[in-house]
Amino acid sequence: MTTIELTRFRVAADKAAELVAARPGMLADFAADRAGFVAAQLVELPGGEWLDIVEWETPEDFAASRAKGGNLPGIARFFAAIDELVTAEEGTLAA
Repeated sequence: MTTIELTRFRVAADKAAELVAARPGMLADFAADRAGFVAAQLVELPGGEWLDIVEWETPEDFAASRAKGGNLPGIARFFAAIDELVTAEEGTLAA
C-alpha cells in the first residue's frame, strides 16, 4: 500500500536558496539509502513555508527512513536549511 509523507516546515528567506540547492543531494541519498523510496515533490508555499510530499512503497519503508534521520550528508544538508517543523503527517494513496 503506497504511503504518502506530508511534511510542512518553515525556512528563513535567507536559507531558501540553500534548501533548493540541497534538494538534489537529499534525493540522491534517499534513492541510495532508503528502501521503498519512490518519489518526492517540494512545494514552496506563501510566508516562508514549504511542503515536502514523499511517496513510499509501504508504511514500513517510511518508518525505517524516519528512524535513519539525516544519516547521510545530502540529507543532513537539506535538513539543516529547515528552521521549524510545522506538521508531519502520513497517509495512504487513495487513487
